[in-house]
Amino acid sequence: MTSGSSSDPALAARLRARIRNVPDFPSPGVLFRDITPLLRDPAALREATGAMAAPFEGMGIDAVAGIESRGFLFGPGIALGLRTGFVPLRKPGKLPAATLAEEYELEYAEAALEVHTDALAAGRRVLIADDVLATGGTAAAAFRLCRRLGAEVVGFSFLVALPPLGGLARLEGLGPPVRAVVAYP
Repeated sequence: MTSGSSSDPALAARLRARIRNVPDFPSPGVLFRDITPLLRDPAALREATGAMAAPFEGMGIDAVAGIESRGFLFGPGIALGLRTGFVPLRKPGKLPAATLAEEYELEYAEAALEVHTDALAAGRRVLIADDVLATGGTAAAAFRLCRRLGAEVVGFSFLVALPPLGGLARLEGLGPPVRAVVAYP
């Protein structure tokens, strides 16, 4: 499998069939890729998390870091598949102990991610997971946040990639491999 979409076209087609297209959501002109039909199908969910974990098997992953909120849906399953733990990367004010924050810019606003300061020890090998890769801003912030804790980010895993929005190229520029099971032109 190379950066971008899955090397298994049949799997990608099966999962794509469980992703609903919602036009004009959340605003006119946007075609939203709704993963909720996939989430309610246990076989598709199992295949999705398995495919998101597979490229990283045997890489000595110490933790899967999932980006709030939909990275929480896939991250624990990926972590179980890789026989490792899960680290939540949360919106500010949601974690109870000491945190480290990383700010980033959205299209029309600023946002931040936080992680517990003891979540990833220096030298730990981490995989960052989320549902959709669009512009890559949030995932790039997750990368910086994990690196600030001293962790080594060994890859990014997404269910869906939207390459025309630039996120794939943005993350590939950071170095670790970027994998998505389904890609939309």
